[in-house]
Amino acid sequence: MGKDSTANKGKAKDAGGKAKDAGGKGKGGGGEEKGGKGKGKAGKDDLGTCTYVKARHILCEKQGKINEAYKKLQDGWLDSGDKVPPAEFAKLAAEYSECPSGKKGGDLGWFPRGKMAGPFQEVAFNTPPGVCSGPFKSTHGYHIILSEGRKN
Repeated sequence: MGKDSTANKGKAKDAGGKAKDAGGKGKGGGGEEKGGKGKGKAGKDDLGTCTYVKARHILCEKQGKINEAYKKLQDGWLDSGDKVPPAEFAKLAAEYSECPSGKKGGDLGWFPRGKMAGPFQEVAFNTPPGVCSGPFKSTHGYHIILSEGRKN
């Protein structure tokens, strides 16, 4: 075991089971791992390196209400593969969000890594710009995030 198991440390396996160097984060990591919903390791490595994120969100206390808002996003844009326009997300945030930011279309502006708690930060920093997250739970309730940008 010794030689093979130590030789493969620091290497991730691609979809075909071949070892590849995990040190090549961010550049040409292969499209297969970036597909889906952005929850794979490659997505986190590529996206999670920025220092600031600009985002909008919808916050609801009840899961049923956040699911209703997400259904509107799906019916209008997501099911057809389109990105949700920030202005349209803002309308839904004003209608559904129970956060004070809902009055501003859910706009949270730019915020640094470490400002938001737990799962909110995780989703915000791992959602590509222009992409809408699925509903998720935090200590404050249920959220949907629209990532609008990132910078260092």
